[in-house]
Amino acid sequence: MDIELQTLAARLLAHRYISRDDKLARRALTDEVFRNALDERLASVGLVLLENPYSAYIAAGIKADVEEAVFGAGDAWLSNNIGLPRDGIALLIVVWALIILPKRERQIARREKEAAQQSDMFAEAKPLPVGDEVSAGIPESALYADFGEQLGGRMRFTTNLGMLSKQGFIVRRNKVIYEGPMLDLLLDYAKLAPRIIEGALGDVLRQLRDRPAQPQLI
Repeated sequence: MDIELQTLAARLLAHRYISRDDKLARRALTDEVFRNALDERLASVGLVLLENPYSAYIAAGIKADVEEAVFGAGDAWLSNNIGLPRDGIALLIVVWALIILPKRERQIARREKEAAQQSDMFAEAKPLPVGDEVSAGIPESALYADFGEQLGGRMRFTTNLGMLSKQGFIVRRNKVIYEGPMLDLLLDYAKLAPRIIEGALGDVLRQLRDRPAQPQLI
């Protein structure tokens, strides 16, 4: 088991994230003894396993009790540790809200529907749907039309999209923004979702959702 633990820990550090369908990732998520040993190994160097059943990936992150020692305190404390400017953080939050919030609704609705249709005692053990089947993309043009000016204009918008892509938060394909491996891992849904849903951005998102869909030109 020690070799497998070394391999998984090293891959998490080297690749930043691993698909939860990977053999060792599945073992970490289903084998309690292996998971406990992995947690101990990561904790010994100030890390923690980042995973949730709604994400298609797992990753390693900094433990909360060593964040201050690692990233600084007081005047040195940064709003983030990945070099994003304020407008980049704002763009990240908007993208997260437009992709992850609807994704959660689809995943929960799918789980509830499947649970209602199944009468066997193991229905709840069925994995949640993840990936493209529940995570929809956002056209870059539509995102810029709605938020571009507030997020610094065309040049800043394009630059920050590139930074988010480089950090693994998004994937850009044919001018459409899709969920990246880190988007549903590094942002805390439990803390962020209520602030968005109950805040000003929640009103904006509801207006966007209620707006009739516009045909897209190809």
